[in-house]
Amino acid sequence: MRARDGFTLIEVVLALGLLLLGATVILGLFSFGAALSRTAELRARSATAAEAVVLDLEEGLFPLEDDGSAGEPRVVTDRPVPGHTDLIYSARAVPRPDHEPGRSREYQVEVEMRWRGGAGRRGRKFSVLLLREISFGERMRSALAPPSNEGAPAE
Repeated sequence: MRARDGFTLIEVVLALGLLLLGATVILGLFSFGAALSRTAELRARSATAAEAVVLDLEEGLFPLEDDGSAGEPRVVTDRPVPGHTDLIYSARAVPRPDHEPGRSREYQVEVEMRWRGGAGRRGRKFSVLLLREISFGERMRSALAPPSNEGAPAE
């Protein structure tokens, strides 16, 4: 008897089938990894946008009154999100009912962010708790602002 040389047709077809199965699994893992990466990127971008909104609200939600105290919160409508040109937000603040005397007044701020998506306008809502206070930056801007010439005689 002579030793056989080469492979049979069935062996070649089985080897190609296993190779195809392995390649399919590997390509599936690549696309799954790309989808996970895209989701992580979108979540990171949304977290930075939400943080930018909160920082913007902390800076300017409460106006500085003449006596140096914080005034009633402003209603924010369709303001661009700082650093995110494709996003806008609106916000409304409501005082917390369980206010303790002697503490800074807390406000529940309802925020709605909107953007253009593939199927038109999209948006998300979230809420944040803010203290009724004037930020250091706002106090500095007010202190360093040139005095207004209201009421001065015209030359």
